[in-house]
Amino acid sequence: MTPTLVVTLKADAARRAVIESTIGSTARVIYLADVLPKERSAVLAQASVLLAYNSAEDLQPGEAALLGSVRLIQFITAGVDYIPLADLPVGVPVASNGGAYAEPMAEHALAMALAALKRLFVEHAKLAAGTFDQFRGNRMLAGSVCGILGFGGIGVATARLMRGLGVRVHAINRGGTTTEPVDWIGRNSDLDQLLSSSDILILSLPLTPATKGLLAKRELALMKRDAILINLARGEILDETALFAHLRATPEFTACIDAWWTEPVRHGRFAMDHAFTSLPNVIASPHNSASVVGWRDVALRRAVENARCALEGGEPRHLVPPSDRMM
Repeated sequence: MTPTLVVTLKADAARRAVIESTIGSTARVIYLADVLPKERSAVLAQASVLLAYNSAEDLQPGEAALLGSVRLIQFITAGVDYIPLADLPVGVPVASNGGAYAEPMAEHALAMALAALKRLFVEHAKLAAGTFDQFRGNRMLAGSVCGILGFGGIGVATARLMRGLGVRVHAINRGGTTTEPVDWIGRNSDLDQLLSSSDILILSLPLTPATKGLLAKRELALMKRDAILINLARGEILDETALFAHLRATPEFTACIDAWWTEPVRHGRFAMDHAFTSLPNVIASPHNSASVVGWRDVALRRAVENARCALEGGEPRHLVPPSDRMM
């Protein structure tokens, strides 16, 4: 019997073309938006794999309970911390779209690092005020140590760019091993060593109960005074008040913030408890590191490929264990 992929996310013609070309003859594709209201329950109950954006938005009340026998619920977003996974049937495998936007986000990290090292925004502001500070020194990227906390898709893509520019790569992942060429690899228990050795620290790990508030006053104090901290992950991994205080007390330290504590997609609004953008040692972007023209289809294809793996009886990647679920 041909398995069924039920697509609950909004899919225009372009998205449908990506989904169907990637699935091929592996499964029958049904778009929930095309299904009559009286037939939704039957369609969901027979789903082999579900492809979703946010189950809390895609599904109507009570429909999640119909998914108890699906092989996989595949989300198209890399981060699923804001999706109420606890509402899904117990034991159903759930996968994020890990690494879907790795390459664009790696470029964003590189751009932020270079902007900080070369003092681009600081000197731009001084020029605008009439100060031509030609002989104030800036720093080289080559020869520095880039610490990567969270060595998954984003971390690996960033490391590949950094190595090509002569950067030494230190990294942490759960297992403490990697097939990627790095200068040092550690486990989560080695965090202090990573913090103290890094000239540039990149956060590219998921938000989980274990990583929420992972970096606070003590951890920031372990970092070099002139370190550059780049957060591509989630604001909540950092203690917001501690970071603001550290930036004010340590003007040599730079924070490059792409991921914020309160954001429109996850919280319905943007807000800061502290005036980060008023500080000269902050480089800010509106969590747009993944918003590259044309990449939406690449990311969708990667999610569908993982769904196809499950449909074919394989072991899908980027499974989210219960211990990592935030909601």
